[in-house]
Amino acid sequence: MGSEENDVKLRILQAAKKLFAQQGFNATTVRQICEEAGANVSLVSYYFGGKDKVFEALFKEYFSHDILNGDELSRMDAVSGLKLLIREITAYRQREPEIVSILQQEIIMQSPRMDKIQELTLPIWALLRDWLKLGREQGVFHFRSLDHTFISVLGSILFHNKTFYFKQLLDNNEEDPNWFLEDLTRFIFQAIGYEEQG
Repeated sequence: MGSEENDVKLRILQAAKKLFAQQGFNATTVRQICEEAGANVSLVSYYFGGKDKVFEALFKEYFSHDILNGDELSRMDAVSGLKLLIREITAYRQREPEIVSILQQEIIMQSPRMDKIQELTLPIWALLRDWLKLGREQGVFHFRSLDHTFISVLGSILFHNKTFYFKQLLDNNEEDPNWFLEDLTRFIFQAIGYEEQG
């Protein structure tokens, strides 16, 4: 594949990512994507096979698969595993806010594209649940319901972002990403009843 072809495909994906995040999948037209990308409208069909396939290609291109790679995950203890997940997902949210916004919209709408998203995300969420369960079995995490705790921790990690809806209630002086990660990690570990040893 030539570099010009790659360039056009990438421009289409970047335009779709921006528009899907801003106005949602359903409200975005192929024409708008192509205008944003500076590409001929027929190229979406030619390269991708339609808007739905652009959506799939977006998640293949921009969704982070690195978090599940490596055998060290299977040897990791619950505390280290949970800290790793919080750190990696937070870093990904900061790196790809538009993809996270699309993901949040699709989950809230229970869209017909959920199957494709679940293929990518469920292994990560399963890992989160497994580490919570393991930590409770080992007596390092203390909570009553695995399901409620899993959903609460997942919500804290995935849906915590300063949207315009809450802007008037928030302090703008807490934007430091390092503080954010530290505070989020501390909040989650306190919520699941973990006490630092030593």
